Amino acid sequence: MNATAQGAVQIPALQQGRRPRLLVLGGGFAGTHVAKEAAHLPIDITIVDRRNHFTFQPLLYQVALAMLSPANIASPIRTIVSGKQNVQALMDEATGFDLNARRVQMKSGAELEYDYLVVATGATHSYFGNDSWAPYAPGLKTIEDAIEIRRRVLLAFELAERQMLETGSHPPLNFVVIGGGPTGVELAGAISDISKLYMKEDFRHIDPAKARVMLVEGGPRVLAAYPEELSKKAVEQLKDLGVEIHTKMQVTDVKPGYVIANGERIDAVVTLWAAGVQASPLGKLLGFETDRRGCVMVNGTLNPPEHPEIFICGDLAHVEINGKQVPGVAQPAMQMGNHVAKMIEEDLKGKTRSDFVYFDKGDMATIGRMAAIANVKWPFKAKLSGFPAWITWLLIHVMFLVNFRSRVFVFWEWIWNYFTFTHGVRLITGSQELPGWTNQSDAQHGAVEASKEKASVA
Repeated sequence: MNATAQGAVQIPALQQGRRPRLLVLGGGFAGTHVAKEAAHLPIDITIVDRRNHFTFQPLLYQVALAMLSPANIASPIRTIVSGKQNVQALMDEATGFDLNARRVQMKSGAELEYDYLVVATGATHSYFGNDSWAPYAPGLKTIEDAIEIRRRVLLAFELAERQMLETGSHPPLNFVVIGGGPTGVELAGAISDISKLYMKEDFRHIDPAKARVMLVEGGPRVLAAYPEELSKKAVEQLKDLGVEIHTKMQVTDVKPGYVIANGERIDAVVTLWAAGVQASPLGKLLGFETDRRGCVMVNGTLNPPEHPEIFICGDLAHVEINGKQVPGVAQPAMQMGNHVAKMIEEDLKGKTRSDFVYFDKGDMATIGRMAAIANVKWPFKAKLSGFPAWITWLLIHVMFLVNFRSRVFVFWEWIWNYFTFTHGVRLITGSQELPGWTNQSDAQHGAVEASKEKASVA
């Protein structure tokens, strides 16, 4: 596939008398938008993801803190493309590329051919070379991550209640969130909310409201990507919720039950990671130039050099507009997906492709019940905080959920929680152990047994 002198891209498939094949890797915001928007074109589309569902990532933290069920923010990819006869979905994972033959090797052993390839496999956690920290400080990118965080947070209260009954004491309920970006702020605020508002009447031997939530940020302020005045508003709201904010604190080690930052040990029953991300490893596997996070360097039409048939979208793409990199969040990913569909349509019509233009509508982050910040840029410009920002955040996120059922259920859950101060998804599944948890009754039992053994030897 190459460009003519006029700039239009030629499509060999049409010259061969067959329909072009579009292969989309990744069923996130970018991938699903490509598939939906290109479905009306005379092409055959295959969308591949290692999971069978799309996840609305901006609300993952609400699953992690037991405010929403996973089913409220996830939808099967097959359901999203249902009714589009030229679109098929496969549950598989790419493991290699043959760019000359235009084939992708899959984990299942299959090889998929393409005329157009969209790689939109997103990003994952980055522990900055310290992957050994991962078991002790889970990040939040998937439904599985959210359920694991929910397990750990809720289990900490349950273990404290049981140990208080058995021994009359328990380890301090310290929750440490590493990273002061939107995810870290949302997690810290939500933990404080559930401990002080939603679980205060549920336990008999402990007081959940006495839990400490600490937000540790290496930079000089939280939400550094937001205007400074909104960052300050966020700090005020976090402090009102009881969150302790520690800036300029560089984490140098994460161990079971504690964190080391600036040489200081911070005890933690639960540690959560929100400090860094790195692009999907498929970016480097393609063989093109990448930035330090592994994002593929692309041109204005979202293509790597000399490959107009390949599009890189979403978190995996490093695209700059007016010298500034487009952020790796949901809003530009959706716009990239829509733009790729438009460019393929321009190819089919023999027109010259247009460059991607990011329409920044603003950013927002929720902090807790009736607390949020919003840097609105469209349809009007405003910097909001507190209740107005929270209402704006709520309405926008409900609007962008992928199906009507999700919108209804999520809106109802939020309204119910708002008026009743209840959470309905406080389920603990899986292991009943926490890294680093000290069970006082076990410790006392061990000490007694050791004393007996020592006496018998004497």
